[in-house]
Amino acid sequence: MKITDFYNYKKPGPKISMVTAYDYTLASIAAESAADCVLVGDSLAMVMHGHPDTLAATPELMALHTAAVARAVKNKLIVGDMPFLSVRKGLRHAMDTVELLARAGAGAVKIEGLDGHADIIAHIVQSDMPVMGHLGLTPQSVNRLGGYRTQGRDQASAEKLVAQAQELERLGCFALVLECVPAALAGRVTNLLKIPVIGIGAGPHTDGQVLVMQDLLGLYGEPPSFVKKYLDGRALLTEALNNFNNEVKSCVFPQAKRKDHANSERTEAVESAPYGAALRG
Repeated sequence: MKITDFYNYKKPGPKISMVTAYDYTLASIAAESAADCVLVGDSLAMVMHGHPDTLAATPELMALHTAAVARAVKNKLIVGDMPFLSVRKGLRHAMDTVELLARAGAGAVKIEGLDGHADIIAHIVQSDMPVMGHLGLTPQSVNRLGGYRTQGRDQASAEKLVAQAQELERLGCFALVLECVPAALAGRVTNLLKIPVIGIGAGPHTDGQVLVMQDLLGLYGEPPSFVKKYLDGRALLTEALNNFNNEVKSCVFPQAKRKDHANSERTEAVESAPYGAALRG
């Protein structure tokens, strides 16, 4: 999926599916899946590093994870999050961050909010780096918002969000993420804009949906109420590890050596495996 393909999703038909990925292993699975595009979200500060929010993500950390994802994903658009304060420290710092993410493999960047950095967004777009907007619940604003709460519930905040969405389109954003807003408001914005709108906790009326991969796979604690778990991955992996533990303790694994030719085949397999050197050591 390319940037130019996004506009096709404003027509009746299939919707955009976007998933997060933060590491090579899960990114390689995303690459083999039918999901349209991959987001290297600053939620990696929470999911991968155990922080309570996304504020701990830095440009360098985002670039590190983006590079890992890019090594696995060759056939889909990779969108990298611009982390906390990266667009609030001036144009030079913002462009340095964009450069870091682009050189790491991002084909576009996602920027939260609008107020106070519209000029930065315009400059990034004019510098030929595609920008995806993000309105509604913006996790980098968690302290100002007083927590993770649905946004746009009253008329004044809803009208402001609509105006901001239209301004982001005018500035040249190729798509917009709407997070945790009422479904009716998300539908209204989707109908008003010419660019596709991707929802997360924003109801069914958008042009697509995005979810954190660890949430939909059931790997990361208790997900938000709007998430559908497509797999109870945490239970499955725990069971597998417990099975390994039990077999080691009961001497079932590894199996006793059998025949010489079997041993030689096993040795040959180890020699050719990526971790062969480590296993021999």
